[in-house]
This record gives sequence, structure tokens and C-alpha cells, in this order.
Amino acid sequence: MALTGLMRRRQQGPVVNGTRLNRQLETFAQFGRTASGGLSRLAYSDADLEARDYVTTLMRTAGLEPTVDIAGNLIGRRAGTESLPPIMFGSHIDSVPEGGNFDGQVGSMGAIEVAHSLLDNEITLRHSIEVVIFQNEEGGKTGSRAMSGEVQPEELALVTRSGFTIREGVRRLGGDPDRLSEARRSKGEVAAYLELHIEQGAVLDRANIDIGVVEGIVGIKRWFVTFDGFANHAGTTPMDQRRDAMYAAARFTTMVRETVMSFDGRQVGTVGQVDVTPGAPNVIAGRVRLTLEIRDLSMDRIEEVFAAIQAKAEDIARDTDTEVSFEQYYVSRAAPTDERLRAIIERNATALGYSSMRLPSGAGHDAQSIALLAPVGMIFVPSVGGISHSPREFSRPADIERGANVLLRTVLALDD
Repeated sequence: MALTGLMRRRQQGPVVNGTRLNRQLETFAQFGRTASGGLSRLAYSDADLEARDYVTTLMRTAGLEPTVDIAGNLIGRRAGTESLPPIMFGSHIDSVPEGGNFDGQVGSMGAIEVAHSLLDNEITLRHSIEVVIFQNEEGGKTGSRAMSGEVQPEELALVTRSGFTIREGVRRLGGDPDRLSEARRSKGEVAAYLELHIEQGAVLDRANIDIGVVEGIVGIKRWFVTFDGFANHAGTTPMDQRRDAMYAAARFTTMVRETVMSFDGRQVGTVGQVDVTPGAPNVIAGRVRLTLEIRDLSMDRIEEVFAAIQAKAEDIARDTDTEVSFEQYYVSRAAPTDERLRAIIERNATALGYSSMRLPSGAGHDAQSIALLAPVGMIFVPSVGGISHSPREFSRPADIERGANVLLRTVLALDD
């Protein structure tokens, strides 16, 4: 009788316990669950703290020693047999408001399951392993950026969606914002970082591919864009005498889309927030502040697109008798993944009988920051319909198990 795929994989080496992994994912989704069935597990919220307590318990069960670093990252460590830099793998557990049950969680629970499977199979690696749950990924990758030394002191005063400043949030998690620089690690302190994640797009799902091998993570730059006009009575001010900041902002929003699409490539641009002053139905807007975000695998391309947008924004300001200003407030550098890790991920996917393809990541990830410290690799599993940051976000249990198996085999290969 021919061996089943599962039996064949077991003969080839250890596999994860997919039933346990998906059961824990279901349990984990209770922390911050909303009436829509999605998640609002905002960084630093009570739901975030409760979820971290659950993760701490799972880490101990998986044979890891959990600690909280200066930045508030939760790290489960198991010592290796040799004095080698640790192999690090993990993700995040915070969500966007009304987000889904899989973004970040699949990588976090998958990492713990890999550690648990090593324990089940009585495998101790030469390298120590560190399963890391980075804090506030959705609010700017604060935890991973602190580990790579990118967080600036002024960021600590920013108010997050949970209502806490980052300074307050780090303290709530058990870190120390006054010593944040001590969370920084140097190059060579980490052997490699791996992150399992849902794709958050539809490429794998549409192509019916099991595993995505990430080529690189896009760079992100964000600006506040402010149009200043003149607030005046909406009924008594003729249309041709208005300095309407909202009109200028509306033209800007349309222009951003047209400009980004005029370039060849995969770059994207988004106007995501709008704040209108005074914001009354019977008053012409005197000031509008918007956010502009541009993403691409090339930081040079981001600057090229921004320069075009800025020039056209100044044309709009002259045309509407308003003034426009730009203030950059966020940068996340594009990060190519390590070619050796790509090859290892592909090789192990093939050995397990899984199909794979290479693709870029259009979303930012903690791996982006850790790429400044160590080689990084990312493993994607399909997102059904390409839906993410939504209560309808879904990845199939079998796909999650496949991704965790590739993560397990990649960790073992790195140890060799």
C-alpha cells in the first residue's frame, strides 16, 4: 500500500501538530473579539495584555522560558547546546480595529508550535531559539524597531488607538521606555530571523499555491499633508471667492491616485486620514490635514513618486489660492529577504510536497526591522480571497499547518 502524504512526511522528519496549532488559534481569537467576529486587540489594551498572558502560558508549555525585554517584547527562549547566536522566529499579536483573526496570530502561534514540536520530538538545537512576540506592530512596529534601534524619543509621546501613549504602553507591557536604547541588538547577535505570516493578498489563493517565499518587504514613507485656506461663511461667500481647503484636499486625493498609477511598477499610494477644521456643515474648510503613504520595494522609487506628488500638490495650492505643506513622520526601510533563506524555504516546501512561488510583500512586517540585524526570511500562506484587516480575514487550517511545517524544517536546516 502506498504511503499517505502525512506518513511520508513523518518518515522525512518531524512535523507540527496541526490540530493543536489550529485549536490554539481558535482559543486565541477570543481575546479582543468583537460582535462582528473580528478582533480589536489594540496594542497596550486590556485585551492585548490578556492575550500576552495566554501566550506566556503557551510558551512555558512548549518548553520556553518567557521574559519581557526593555521594549516590552515578549520573548520565549530555549538554550542550545553550543554558544551560538540564537535563531529567532515569531510575529505579533496586536490587531487593527475590527481586524481579523489571522494577521500576526498565525506567525505567533506557528512559532510556538514549532518550539512545542521540537520539545515533543526531544530535539535540542545547537543554536538557542527565541520565539518573539513583537509589541505594537500595527501601530508602527515599535517593538521590532526598538530592537533594531530605530525608535526615536519623540515617538514615545504618540497616542495609540488604545488611548495610551507608546511610553505608557511600553510600561504596561513590563518594559522601560526610559531605557529603550538598551533593547537594541547589534549585528551578529541573531543568527537569523524567520516569520510565518498570512499573505494578506490574493496571489497565492488565486494561483492555488501552498507557500509564498517572500523576496522582500516594501518600504513605507508617510507624510502629513496640510492645506491651509480661509474659513468663511458657506452661504455668503461666492464660489469664485473661496479659499476652500477641502476642495484643494479633494483634488489632491484624486491626484495621488492618478500620479501613482502613472509610474510603471508595483508602487502604491494612499490617502488614509482626513482632518477638517473647523469641520462644520455651514463653514468653508479653513484647514485640512491628510495623511499620504507611499510603498514600494525601492526607496528611490518612493522618493521619485513623492517628488511628482509634491510638485502637483503645489500646482493645486496655487490653483485654489491655498497653501500646502508636507511633514514626513514615518519611515520603514524596504528590506530584501536573504537569498540563502529563500532557497532553504523553497527546498523544504518541495521536500514536504508543497507548491511554492516567490513574491514580494506589500505589507510591512517586523522582519523589516530585524533585517538591519540579521538575515531574514518570510513564509506566506494563502489568505482566502486576499482579504485582510477585516473580520472576514481567513486562512485555511491546512494551509496554516503547511506554513508551520515549512517554518519547522527551515529552523532545523538553519541549525545544521
